[in-house]
Amino acid sequence: MGVLQVQLLLVPFLTSPLGAAQYLMQDAVLMNYMDRRFLSLEKRLEKCNQDILDYVDEFRDFSKMVLSRLAGLNSYKAEVKSEVQNLLTRIERAQRDIDYFGSVTDSNPCIEVHEDLVKQKLFEEAEEKKKLKLMLNASCDHMLAGIKSLKIVKKTGDKHGSWMKDPGKKHTKIYLLNGSVNNVILEFANIMTFMENNQTLSARRVTLPFPWEGTGHIIYQGFLFYHRYGSLNEITKFNIQSRKVADQMLLPGAGRIPAYQLSPHTKIDLAVDEQGLWAIHAEPETGGNIVITKINHITMAVEHTWDTPCSNKDAEAAFMACNTLYVVYNSPSGGTSRIRCVYDVLDAVNTHEIPALHFPKRHGSHSTIHYNPKEKQLFAWGDGSQIIYKLHTEQK
Repeated sequence: MGVLQVQLLLVPFLTSPLGAAQYLMQDAVLMNYMDRRFLSLEKRLEKCNQDILDYVDEFRDFSKMVLSRLAGLNSYKAEVKSEVQNLLTRIERAQRDIDYFGSVTDSNPCIEVHEDLVKQKLFEEAEEKKKLKLMLNASCDHMLAGIKSLKIVKKTGDKHGSWMKDPGKKHTKIYLLNGSVNNVILEFANIMTFMENNQTLSARRVTLPFPWEGTGHIIYQGFLFYHRYGSLNEITKFNIQSRKVADQMLLPGAGRIPAYQLSPHTKIDLAVDEQGLWAIHAEPETGGNIVITKINHITMAVEHTWDTPCSNKDAEAAFMACNTLYVVYNSPSGGTSRIRCVYDVLDAVNTHEIPALHFPKRHGSHSTIHYNPKEKQLFAWGDGSQIIYKLHTEQK
């Protein structure tokens, strides 16, 4: 009995240290587990925070892109509207052709209808020609027979550029537009002032809100008409006196290829003759042949368009004079410029390639050639030189 009591007393004495150690070990394991869990949570919180920052940056970039797209939506809308209008016109033409060919394959009882259609078509063509003659003053009956002489007025500026007078105004001001991309016009009081050595001091500087592209711009009735740089086919009308944009338009089909192969910087070449404002360009659908469009300079609306047989291959420039397109050709290395294709919009049947009309002998090439209907002269830019050509004309 005494031995049993001693054993019972020894059991708690021996087991108490073991129990304490076991409790300490369990606490340590629990602390380690909690520490690892906190570390895991901290890492996940850090990753979540980084993801949020990345999402914020991505959203900001996306917002900038959306705002940029929205800013350009108006110009895209105008261009799409113009292209849709052009497509509708082509569909109407195609529908008329389909109706015509359908009438040809009809049975004999429909022959009279077919003849009526032909008569109607001939009548419409005659009416259209009358309208064109009314729109394009038919009294303009002279044509170019030769280029008599040249005068190099000055040599200033880059290889590419344009200079001119305003044929629609009664003043003698000279305008110089240097380079194929620029936004500053130099205006001189007269040609004598222009010929002075220090041109920058004697010139009035006119800064455009948007730069031009190419050298095909023209000044008419106090406005500068030019192809806006960075656009496919936008023509801007700028009031030189008030220095404000007055209007703009999109020229259907233009701007995709150069108007002239030897002047690749010019996609749209604007011209003025006795009838007003024209646009000269080329289209892939015509095989690179030149297209001319009559534009109402007041409303900036297309009045009529002609596909010409004149190729833009080896062409360096062109100009309009008395309803007629004259295309100037040269060699890629530069040489004697010559007119090899003429297209009269009122007499297209008799239009064809003619014996070359040579420019007075000079080496090099032309960046631009503009006809001045008031003075019956050509204002040309050749390798940085400002040139005037006097013309010899005769009755058509």
